[in-house]
Amino acid sequence: MSDQKKLKRRDFIFTATTAVGVVGAGAVAWPLIDQMNPDASVKALATTEVDISSVQPGQTITVLWRGKPVFIKRRTQNEISEAKSVRLEELKDPQKDEERALNPEWLVMLGVCTHLGCVPLSDKGDYNGWFCPCHGSHYDTSGRIRKGPAPTNLEIPKYEFVNSNTIRIG
Repeated sequence: MSDQKKLKRRDFIFTATTAVGVVGAGAVAWPLIDQMNPDASVKALATTEVDISSVQPGQTITVLWRGKPVFIKRRTQNEISEAKSVRLEELKDPQKDEERALNPEWLVMLGVCTHLGCVPLSDKGDYNGWFCPCHGSHYDTSGRIRKGPAPTNLEIPKYEFVNSNTIRIG
């Protein structure tokens, strides 16, 4: 055989071996990479839809989303007015009520105290909002921290109104 033919054959064998090796490495790596994706139960928890048709003005319901409590409060006109009248200078974590509620009548927020992760009690405390009895944090009717050790307001999750009776959280 001539040196030219040996070189072409060697190039072909090298290319074929490399291609088989790359395909084999991909076949081995894919299951390892794919197993890092969330399973169906986690994907199902990513969003939740809540029927709010039976919630009366002034009432708060609690639902679970991603294993955390979410407070959904249908505020009265008095509670909305009270939340909007607060001066931002009085707040530890200044945030307007309009920034916290897509629809002023409905307040949707995580029910986890921003101090140490306790679950505050509804319609309690010095500001008629939420009160965390563990360490004494008081939140107003907009879920803003007003008194106590909590550093920030109760968190507002991503949510939207699917229709007038349903809220999708997540």
